[in-house]
Amino acid sequence: MPEINEQLIAILLGVSVVTFVGTLIVVPWILVRLPGDYFVRDQRAPMELPIRHPVIRIILFSAKNLLGGVLLLGGIAMLVLPGQGLLTMLLGLSLLNFPGKFWLERKLVRRRAVHRSINWIRRKGGKGPIEVPTDA
Repeated sequence: MPEINEQLIAILLGVSVVTFVGTLIVVPWILVRLPGDYFVRDQRAPMELPIRHPVIRIILFSAKNLLGGVLLLGGIAMLVLPGQGLLTMLLGLSLLNFPGKFWLERKLVRRRAVHRSINWIRRKGGKGPIEVPTDA
């Protein structure tokens, strides 16, 4: 039994290190590329994929949502493990499709710590600050 616990700890440590390093690379890369008014737009334009075949579109849609779910779960784990938990959760939410997503993203970005972190990363990337929605 102790071998299983040691293996589990080694796996969790490996996953933690990979997600920590991954978020240090992926999260800033995406946040710098967001338009400054991303969170204050009234509506989101649906992403148009140039691929017309329905099977490929479903696979890409599913992969995007799966990645969003993994990032969301990783962000939740990073609230207690090393990493950028709130920013990773926000990134994961932005990839998922569900009712109320727009409202939840705006609510999260209004959190002072999240907003300051996003703007710090954007400033380091040579971009202007992200606008925060003022409505409730």
